[in-house]
Amino acid sequence: MAPAITLAAETELSAANTGFMLICSALVMLMTPGLAFFYGGMVRVKSTLNMLMMSFISLGIVTILWVLYGFSLAFGTDSGSIIGWSSDYVGFTGIGTADLWSGYTIPVYVFAVFQLMFAIITPALISGALADRVKFTAWALFVALWATVVYFPVAHWVWGTGGWAFELGVIDFAGGTAVHINAGAAALGVILVIGKRVGFKKDPMRPHSLPLVMLGAGLLWFGWFGFNAGSWLGNDDGVGALMFVNTQIATAAAMLAWLVYEKLRHGAFTTLGAASGAVAGLVAITPAGGAVDPLGAIAVGAIAGLLCAMAVGLKYKFGYDDSLDVVGVHLVGGVLGSLLIGFFASGKGQSEVEGLFYGGGLEQFWKQCAGVFAVLAYSLVASAILAFLIDKTIGMRVSEDDEVAGIDQAEHAETAYDFSGAGGGASRTASAPAPVAEAASKKVDA
Repeated sequence: MAPAITLAAETELSAANTGFMLICSALVMLMTPGLAFFYGGMVRVKSTLNMLMMSFISLGIVTILWVLYGFSLAFGTDSGSIIGWSSDYVGFTGIGTADLWSGYTIPVYVFAVFQLMFAIITPALISGALADRVKFTAWALFVALWATVVYFPVAHWVWGTGGWAFELGVIDFAGGTAVHINAGAAALGVILVIGKRVGFKKDPMRPHSLPLVMLGAGLLWFGWFGFNAGSWLGNDDGVGALMFVNTQIATAAAMLAWLVYEKLRHGAFTTLGAASGAVAGLVAITPAGGAVDPLGAIAVGAIAGLLCAMAVGLKYKFGYDDSLDVVGVHLVGGVLGSLLIGFFASGKGQSEVEGLFYGGGLEQFWKQCAGVFAVLAYSLVASAILAFLIDKTIGMRVSEDDEVAGIDQAEHAETAYDFSGAGGGASRTASAPAPVAEAASKKVDA
């Protein structure tokens, strides 16, 4: 994220940079509906709407919290390298339309709304691990509490001036620690509290709509250019362009690596594998793309695609029910992308830091380790505590009967698909001549 560098103070608004950042903000906003489709296609029919709503509700809850106090906690004046606070940012009451973000040529409002979109999608990422079994009211409460207790402080650590990770020199261009490790660790913490789905490792739980999955992955890939390139805040030094290019390169490499692994391991190239591999590459390049060159981006993407493909199977070995592989893709991918900076940083991008393979030592690697494992541990423990408290008060899970019958109907009084007027096989049989209907009946009985 661009606030992690020092620039000469700017005094004039840039219309070009402002317009660019507004477009990037809209692209990042689109990623949350894209995520909803991605996750929504991966669940069974009876959970589709609930999965969509778990992402969409974050757009409402986090937006209001961000205006009220979230922006202040994340990007206000530092206090003890842990949290920020500026009364002018509370309710946006002290922000003027002509006020520029410190050292940049964009308004504070533009920076605030861009960062808001990151805050929205991060808790939405967690939802994929909890598919089929969480009360919607409990989820909404969890989003509000988690954003307040976990996301806002971690964003300050990593990107806020004075935050301890910022001051240490941890590199996180667009959210490997603050977004993906944060969400992945939170997902693991919550599922360890709430337990497995009914029928886990027994019943088939295949994606109900792979076209939806591919649509969602495509929207995520498209929006991710705003997510990544926009995180340089429109600075005209070519680093944003490097990040844009590396985003494409790493995503392609990861998708190919995942598919090759899948073919060798399981004998087929699947659409789900292609979509998952692409997302793994996007996750891994997010922290690293401003620090590595294009060849480094290929390496980061390929390593992430391979290791994330291997990691998604760990849930069956260790028995944690990560419904849609949030841990395997976002946690593992975020860790890999963050740590690989210590090896592949070229010294020619966002900073002069060089990784081990480019003539530097391991100093940056150890800094990356500090950021990665501090965020992982804090998010894991805090998220588990929040889930435990909610579970012991209003309850986190729907009843077993509602889970088996379908969480969409139980929680939203709707179903994703209405086949009652579609003219299915039953209606055709009922109106068929008696001999045809009798033959059809015998065929079904057989």
